[in-house]
Amino acid sequence: MTDVSGKTFVVVGARGGLGREIAAQLTQRGASVIGTSRSASTLGEMSGYTARQIAVDLQDARSVADFVDDLTSGPVGLDGLVLAAGVVAFGPAADTSAATLSELMTVNATAQLDIATGLASTLSNSGDGVIVSLSGKVAEIPTAGIAAYSASKAALHAFSVAAGRELRRANVRWVDARPGHTETGLATRAIAGTAPDFGAGLAPAAVATRIVEAIVNDEKDLPSSAFEG
Repeated sequence: MTDVSGKTFVVVGARGGLGREIAAQLTQRGASVIGTSRSASTLGEMSGYTARQIAVDLQDARSVADFVDDLTSGPVGLDGLVLAAGVVAFGPAADTSAATLSELMTVNATAQLDIATGLASTLSNSGDGVIVSLSGKVAEIPTAGIAAYSASKAALHAFSVAAGRELRRANVRWVDARPGHTETGLATRAIAGTAPDFGAGLAPAAVATRIVEAIVNDEKDLPSSAFEG
């Protein structure tokens, strides 16, 4: 891609700690960014670093479908998609409720994959489209105490690898980013359980910079080692 200036990107979860940084850095480089938040009442918070704001509830299949329809039926093409939304839960696997597991799988995997597949043709039309998913280090190393969260992220990663091979033929590059624990504040907003002491995490701005660099430098994968050192 080399230059994102004049390109149009969708950042799902642009109000979150990492999504906000990615959206802001893309905007600073001249891209037009469409940012999403779950609630319409919070859309104004993204006005300073996105060109357009859309509410989409990843737990609501109708909301996700309407979002995809909106983006594919408009006159503006898309060049990039960043999947930066997510939820987390903590606790023993045996204590994980069906509702918690369902929300983790829906928000972290199914809904985001619905968006990616729904927008794939539009991204292909750009001739140089890119999808970035954020599965995280737990997709490489499933971790005790967050088994359900690890599973949801592993599902996202597995799909990105397989679908990415298919989409290359359509001129769409899928980059899966797997940074370790990042200080986004997500751990303090767990949908179940209490976060353990992870120690100091990665800085969101630094992780975002590495991801944006991968977009412009035509990289194809960002394993956890890409965020170390």
